[in-house]
Amino acid sequence: MSMDIDDAPVSIASGSAQTGATILCCNCGAPIDGTTATGALCYDCVKLTVDISQGVQREATIHFCKDCDRWLLPPATWITALPESRELLALCLKKLKGLSRVRIVDASFVWTEPHSRRIKVKITIQDSVQDGVLLQQSFEVVYLVHTQQCRDCAKSYTPAHWRSCVQVRQKVHHKRTFLFLEQLILKHGAHRDAINIKEAPNGVDFFFSSRSQGEGFVDFLNSVVPVTVKYSQELISHDEHTATATIKHSASADIVPVCRDDLVAIPIKLARKYGNVSPLLLCYKIGSSVYLMDPQTLQTADISSAIYWRAPFHSLADSQQLVEFIIMDIELTGKQKGKWRLAEATVAKASDLGHNDTTYFVRTHLGGLLHAGDSAMGYLLSGTNFNNAEFEAIEASNQYSSTIPDVVLVKKHFQRHRKNRRRNWRLKRMAKEEGDLLPKAADQERMDREYEQFLRDVEEDEELRATLELYKAQKRQQEEMSVAETDEEEDDAPQVNMEELLDDFDELKVDDAQ
Repeated sequence: MSMDIDDAPVSIASGSAQTGATILCCNCGAPIDGTTATGALCYDCVKLTVDISQGVQREATIHFCKDCDRWLLPPATWITALPESRELLALCLKKLKGLSRVRIVDASFVWTEPHSRRIKVKITIQDSVQDGVLLQQSFEVVYLVHTQQCRDCAKSYTPAHWRSCVQVRQKVHHKRTFLFLEQLILKHGAHRDAINIKEAPNGVDFFFSSRSQGEGFVDFLNSVVPVTVKYSQELISHDEHTATATIKHSASADIVPVCRDDLVAIPIKLARKYGNVSPLLLCYKIGSSVYLMDPQTLQTADISSAIYWRAPFHSLADSQQLVEFIIMDIELTGKQKGKWRLAEATVAKASDLGHNDTTYFVRTHLGGLLHAGDSAMGYLLSGTNFNNAEFEAIEASNQYSSTIPDVVLVKKHFQRHRKNRRRNWRLKRMAKEEGDLLPKAADQERMDREYEQFLRDVEEDEELRATLELYKAQKRQQEEMSVAETDEEEDDAPQVNMEELLDDFDELKVDDAQ
């Protein structure tokens, strides 16, 4: 029986495919299954000869902003990602060209030196080769980290290019409320987005790179102090072709001109709305509202910002007009409200002792703090003339004229024998640009006195201290305290417990670096 030679290979191949005959690899001679063979090559030879990662980058560049610790996601998006995080890994994979045509099985970081400016990623991919053979391969990609300043950080170094300005003002003769507001801003980080903070007459200006940041800062002010805000805007440029405009937005935030420990005379109509409280009140706290208290009856009135600006009033006397009094005799009446205890006392001016025997009878809310022989700071109303329309209305009223006291005690006075007292705690301050408003020598002394008085208020008032963040004194300051412990006479001023103080981690980093 004759057979055509040209038909023989076809019949043999057909027979081997049907019977699953074993063939030899044309490269290494290893036996392989003819039904799954790819070009007569075994699987090991396929891995050696076929590179499924061909066309995938092995080196790439990513950009990092060292000012805000963010990474650039092309074309112009900056994202926050921690080292070796999932977000950073996703960013690295998006930077590689050619990965879209293969399947990514696994990806992980390979450890590198932190200062090397290199990031290594091990990637495992899969792809099908001829006749459906699935091949898997792993390789490493090196990313070069280049530093590039983001747009937001670039604006922060150009204070003139602001888009929103918040002007915080308070028309008073001292910075007492501003010192308290500064600590609240630092505690909550409300100034984090400000590109510049500048001193201004009667206040501070905060500059932001976007309108939303300025509005967020205004919302924070409304939540901590009673303010009224007025908005304005200025057109910088306008493009008629694209219908786009560049506008600068400004917000003027006026804080109520009433501070803590101020004596105020509110309108009689307003006093009657608050439970017929006395119109002559003492401000014991400033928060989202103005908190007032009658030291003769312990009645309180919380006047919100909206109500205040509907019928504004000013301070009758501020903390700079406080006078020292000596407690000659004091007796509790039994009425108590919170930390206050009502008492009747006989007081005399400290400056009158040895000159005359003038004494005053007062009702005070400091019954739980004062004892005979102690000193207290208060306002002397007897024989004092006030240029205030609300106080004149109280004097002319038949209902309230007889309730005006001779003396209003505000707080206990502690004897401080050391002029420059060294403390085991400190407060942080905001970095502000003074500009052309450099203080004169007299103004600097006044500012130092106001800050010292604020520090004393923090020491004496636990409620005020609870709203602030107090830090442990620096090591250098602690060493000076230990050296300065001589036989000077100790004062009776209250001390701040070390349990209330926080560690300043920025200072610890500097000490470790040194």
